[in-house]
Amino acid sequence: MASRYFDFRLALGIPLLLMALLLAFDPSPVDFALARLFYEPGQGFIGRSSFWLEDILHDRAKQALILLGVLAIAGFVLSLLPTRLRAWRRQLGYLVLALGLSTSVVTPLKTLTGMHCPWSLSEFGGQELFTPLLAERAPTSNPGRCWPGGHASAGFSLLALFFVLRDHRPRAARIALVVALTLGALFSLGRMLQGAHFLSHNLWTLLIDWTICLLTYRGLLYRAPAEQPSGNPLEWGEACR
Repeated sequence: MASRYFDFRLALGIPLLLMALLLAFDPSPVDFALARLFYEPGQGFIGRSSFWLEDILHDRAKQALILLGVLAIAGFVLSLLPTRLRAWRRQLGYLVLALGLSTSVVTPLKTLTGMHCPWSLSEFGGQELFTPLLAERAPTSNPGRCWPGGHASAGFSLLALFFVLRDHRPRAARIALVVALTLGALFSLGRMLQGAHFLSHNLWTLLIDWTICLLTYRGLLYRAPAEQPSGNPLEWGEACR
């Protein structure tokens, strides 16, 4: 079955442009300004000891998303058997791969970049010196592991559900898109309140996860329509509808 038309030039071009802007213009002034709103000198970040933020929004939410991943794997395995899920084999395979790539890429990037969390920096009661993403890290015996945002990735990885559904259940796909963006933003805000991440860390996470889900969709699920629309590129809403 042919897919509904999707403007990949626009869908990929905008994230790549935003990545380039984040590299060209240091976002740290905005990051620090926002972080100071959540920081109380002498006490720390206002959400650091929050039961709701740590136990519910972080730990329990992460466990729920791990369960979703396990269910996706189980569904894909069942789709290999003569069950009703056979018709969704390709979609389930995409979901497993997109979720896996979106979340597993975080740990090696954290190790590679060595960025520190706000709570580790001297400006916020820690011991470490801040250095921008592309700068050489200040000497330390405790490299950071805070870029990109791991918990934000758990939410934004659900962008894969949008691509799974867009060719078969357009309305459900739009709902999935809103849910993924909302959860990713909520997880991002929660960790910012705790001092675990700057805003730019989570923006990078969104852009990385969107790009992974998009390219994986292009490779595994998208089947170009027989006739492509002519004229100007479609608007975002039309392209995703």
